[in-house]
Amino acid sequence: MPARSCTVAPPGWSRWLVPPAALSIHLAIGQVYAWSVFKPPLEASLGLSGTASALPFQVAIAMLGLSAAFGGTLVERNGPRWAMAVSALCFCAGFLVAACGAGTRQYWLVVAGYGLIGGTGLGIGYISPVSTLIKWFPDRPGLASGIAIMGFGGGALIASPWSTALLSAFGKEPAGIAKTFLVMGLAYGVFMTLGVLLIRVPPDGGGAGEGAGAAPARPVAATAEVSARTALRTPQFWCLWVVLCANVTAGIGILEKAAPMIMDFFAESSSPVTATAAAGFVGLLSLANMLGRIVWSSVSDAAGRKNVYRLYLGAGALMYLLIALTGGSSKPVLIVCAAVILSFYGGGFATVPAYLKDLFGTYQVGAIHGRLLTAWSTAGILGPLIVNAIADAGKSAGHTGPGLYTTSFFVMIGVLALGFAANEFIRPVHPRHHEPAGAPGRTAVAPDGGVAL
Repeated sequence: MPARSCTVAPPGWSRWLVPPAALSIHLAIGQVYAWSVFKPPLEASLGLSGTASALPFQVAIAMLGLSAAFGGTLVERNGPRWAMAVSALCFCAGFLVAACGAGTRQYWLVVAGYGLIGGTGLGIGYISPVSTLIKWFPDRPGLASGIAIMGFGGGALIASPWSTALLSAFGKEPAGIAKTFLVMGLAYGVFMTLGVLLIRVPPDGGGAGEGAGAAPARPVAATAEVSARTALRTPQFWCLWVVLCANVTAGIGILEKAAPMIMDFFAESSSPVTATAAAGFVGLLSLANMLGRIVWSSVSDAAGRKNVYRLYLGAGALMYLLIALTGGSSKPVLIVCAAVILSFYGGGFATVPAYLKDLFGTYQVGAIHGRLLTAWSTAGILGPLIVNAIADAGKSAGHTGPGLYTTSFFVMIGVLALGFAANEFIRPVHPRHHEPAGAPGRTAVAPDGGVAL
């Protein structure tokens, strides 16, 4: 197809030029993880509750999963450049609409812009480079998906201090929030365009374009090739859906509430946390999120996807227990445990494309990945709702400090236990679900065990 063929890498193209293209998109759309910085000024200037101020974030994450599910097939068909362009247009337009909403005190426009329109850009942008990088790096799919998704976790590392600086410069009233949204939307538009121009797909779908003098990587033998339609009929898909939903719910509940949460925890202590320090906490969690994506996804190449998810879900539950029991008396315990949980959160996202590739092959992995991200949509609503609703109810009852969050932490432990159980039920896909060797786009297994493209 013309839209796809114009982005095929020429002879001698280095595959190491593709990760920067993916990072330019993911570093931008990863701004969504810095939303908690906007919660206090929105609540103060527009008279919103904690639950209401989370709505743009929740809608954005819900739209991320839905647009990824519906757009996955289009991404496979039209190629990553088309997808990245659509992502940039929607994500940046969402900021501009949100700016209009904040400036006119029409909060529904903030929800519609940042949530509905921007969230659509999140979903398309999130999946756009993933299958492309897996095809460029067939020898290291965990590392490849970790590179692709690392930027999304690190987006808040840039956006959190930047948003704080802009709000300090423009003011935390509606007009200042509007100017902040406007500047960020325009700046991200320029940055994302770089990725659109740089992205390339490998010739004939294989990772051949590794640059002059580079030894071509030996592809891993495909043990299963399953279509997106068939994958939805397998228990493996739905078990993995529960696993991802549980891991995301546990992480996103902290991430969306991070800045006000740490301020609430120590508001009555001898050393309360300032807004600037809370923004730094958000940045630290973003760093853990980002590093977890590359570290844990690389570990999964050696230890296996199932084992690394056992770590995410089991150790994550222990971290929540430590926070619930001792976090209110120790800032280091809260910070370290939250950072570990967020590293597992990021690692889960980075590992799941390779987990899908192991179970269903590369045949339509992008489309399957998109459908799986509906688990993220569900978790994006559940996580913030659990934490904010319980905290709001606690405030109404006169509670303060860690007591606002203890109940939600124990709920998260139960969610992680459910995900751990679902992971144990995942087995290889039955051969009856495999695509025949002659199917269009099917990767055929060569006689020597390699992959014939």
